[in-house]
Amino acid sequence: MSQLYDRADIYDLIESEQRSEAIRKDWAEFQGSREIHTLLDVSIGSGGMTLPLQELGIEISGSDLSEAMLSRCKMKADAKGQPVELKCSDFRNLSCWEGKLFDCVVSTGNALGYVENSDVPLVLEKMDRLVKPGGYLCYDSRNWEKIRRDKQRFYLYNPFFRDGNRINLVQVWDHNPDGSITFNLLYTFEKDNRIFQKEEFQEHYHPFGLDLALDKFKAMGYTEIGISPFPVSLKTTDFNEMEWYRLIGRKPE
Repeated sequence: MSQLYDRADIYDLIESEQRSEAIRKDWAEFQGSREIHTLLDVSIGSGGMTLPLQELGIEISGSDLSEAMLSRCKMKADAKGQPVELKCSDFRNLSCWEGKLFDCVVSTGNALGYVENSDVPLVLEKMDRLVKPGGYLCYDSRNWEKIRRDKQRFYLYNPFFRDGNRINLVQVWDHNPDGSITFNLLYTFEKDNRIFQKEEFQEHYHPFGLDLALDKFKAMGYTEIGISPFPVSLKTTDFNEMEWYRLIGRKPE
């Protein structure tokens, strides 16, 4: 079964200007008083989680393993007259950005879960090398501890509409014996109360605990470490209740 990352056209169906505005407002609240003018997203994908931040005056750069996603990201940025520097790279090897430093280096879209647990500290090390002194390292992730604890299997999205068609998205999560989790994604397309198209995808994740990343942040000397729900408007301080979270820390001067 194909991966959603191979189909940028399907991946982007959930996007809308309303969603982009929500992302901008969420980041502005999350950022608070932190001085962030340049940002590198090492898992930028098609840019849905990052390009909206351009409207906040943040200079965006990005890399990703998928050429298809980067092509889509470039097209969207160019269409708004706000081009971004993009590079094709696995975030376990970010040498393509050597010589550049950013106010914030982030991995968006729950991307750290794609790699084995042993690679998570490595990715954070590679990201850290691109953070300016006094800058910020950040990632967002599903709360894998909550998912494993609750053994959640179904995740439902509210229907959305494109070109007069209703689109439904359902995820079914298989908890595998080796501890990994397979996400089965089913899109159905409806018109006149009839399903005329369906698309199925699989994504494979390696759940990791918060402490794995938190310990690495501390080992690298990061301070002012904060954990917040994503989106931050959910306002909970109880990590156990966060379905998705962000972790951010400040690099020593």
